[in-house]
Amino acid sequence: MQKRAGKKRANLRDVASKAGVSVATVSRVMNNPDSVAPDTRERVETAMRALHWTPSAAARAINSGRTRFVGALVPTLDSDIFARVLAEMESRLALHRLSLVVATTGGDADIEAQKAQALLDIGAEGLLVSGAAHSPEFRALLERTRLPAVATSWYDPDFLLPTVGYDNRAAANLALGHLADLRHTRIAVLHGPVENNDRTEARLSALRESDVELSFHQTALSVAGGRDATREVIRATPQPSALLCLSDVLAAGAIYECHHAGIKVPQDMSIIGTDDLPGSSQLHPALTTVHLPVGRMGRIAADAIANWVEAHQRPADRLLDIELMVRETTAPPVG
Repeated sequence: MQKRAGKKRANLRDVASKAGVSVATVSRVMNNPDSVAPDTRERVETAMRALHWTPSAAARAINSGRTRFVGALVPTLDSDIFARVLAEMESRLALHRLSLVVATTGGDADIEAQKAQALLDIGAEGLLVSGAAHSPEFRALLERTRLPAVATSWYDPDFLLPTVGYDNRAAANLALGHLADLRHTRIAVLHGPVENNDRTEARLSALRESDVELSFHQTALSVAGGRDATREVIRATPQPSALLCLSDVLAAGAIYECHHAGIKVPQDMSIIGTDDLPGSSQLHPALTTVHLPVGRMGRIAADAIANWVEAHQRPADRLLDIELMVRETTAPPVG
C-alpha cells in the first residue's frame, strides 16, 4: 500500500502570497513589526495563522541577518545565585525581543573560551560572562571579533569589558566590620575554592589585609562543605567566637553543624553570611548576611548587552550597592 504524502508545509512566500504583500514585508513583520502599518501587519499575521506558519529562528536569521540571541557563560547551574541572575536576564532580554542561550564552564577558563567560540559559531550577538578571570584565548576572541560582552558580579572600570556588579572587597569588609563592632576578636573565615574564582579571591584579599585575628578554612561550596569546615573550626583551641562565611550556603551548613554540636547560635557562636539568598531569612535562627543585589544585576546587565547589540552603544560600568542585613545569628561574644 502506497504511503500518502504529507501536506507540504507553508513557507515565507506562501504567507506573502496569501496576505497580498511582498516577501520583504513579511520579513519586516517578523523582525521589526513596528515598522509595518497596522492593517498590513494584521493581514500578514492573519495569513500566518491561516497557514499554521510560525517563523523559525533559522528563517528569521536568513531574512534579517540576525539570530537575536545572547549567550551567557556561567560556572554552574547548580547555584541559586546563578539561577536567579539567569532568570532575571532572560525575562529582561525578552523585553528587547532577544533570547538567552546558556553554557556552563565548570569554572574552567579554557572551557569558557571553547564555549564562547561555540556560541559565536551559532550566531550569538553578544555574551554575558561572570567575573574577570578569563583566559588569553577568550580575551583574544573578543578582541578579534569585537563581540559585545558584559562581565557581571564584578566592578572594575579599568577592565577589558564593561562590568555590572558590586565591590567584592567591600562586601567582605562589611561582614568583618559588623563582627568587629560586636567585639569579636577571634574569627574563622569559611570560603569555597579560589581557583578561577576572582570574586572569592577579592574577598579573601580584603580580609587578609585587616588587623583582626582570622583563620581561613577552604571547603566545598555546599551545605555539607559548611558543616565540614565548621566541625574543623570548633575543634580548635581557643575556639573562635564567630564564623564569617563568604557564602550563605556555607553559613547554612555552619548553623546546622553548630546545632548538631550543641553550640548555640548566636550565644556561643556568631555566624554571618554573604549573598542574602531567598531562604537565608527563613533559617533558624535567621541568618545575618551581606545582601548582594544579584536580581537587579541580572536586569541591568541584560539591558546593557541589549542596548549594545541593538544600538551599538558600549555600556558604562555599573557599581551596585550592597547592604548589611542584621538578623538573628550575630551577637556580642559572651564573657
